[in-house]
Formats: sequence, structure tokens, C-alpha cells
Amino acid sequence: MDDDLWTLIEPLSPPWPERSPGPRPVADRLFLQGVLYVLHNDTAWQLLPLEVGFGSGQTCWRRPLDE
Repeated sequence: MDDDLWTLIEPLSPPWPERSPGPRPVADRLFLQGVLYVLHNDTAWQLLPLEVGFGSGQTCWRRPLDE
């Protein structure tokens, strides 16, 4: 995803709660790129390669969009 597109999308992502339990999740931009990768390549969430750096398929699949 290029910087211009991310500049348009970033304000729409909710802020991460300050007192959220557990580790901080994958960055919003990487998470969204993981979702787009799965959709564009018509692949299963389990097959999202860790090497691309978007987090695991389970991380992208389970991440709520409206926190």
C-alpha cells in the first residue's frame, strides 16, 4: 500500500486503548496489508506467509476493526 493511500485510510482506524491487556497488536498498516494480501491472492488466512511481515493469518483474521 502506498503512502498516499495510507494517508487517506489512517484517520479511519480507531486508536488502540491505553490499558488494553496483552501485547500491542501488529501495526494498523501492516494488519490492513495482511487483509488485502489474503483478499487479493484469494488465499486462506492460515496460508498468509509470515515472511511478508503482516503478522499471522490468525492475527489478521481475528483483529477487530472497531476497537
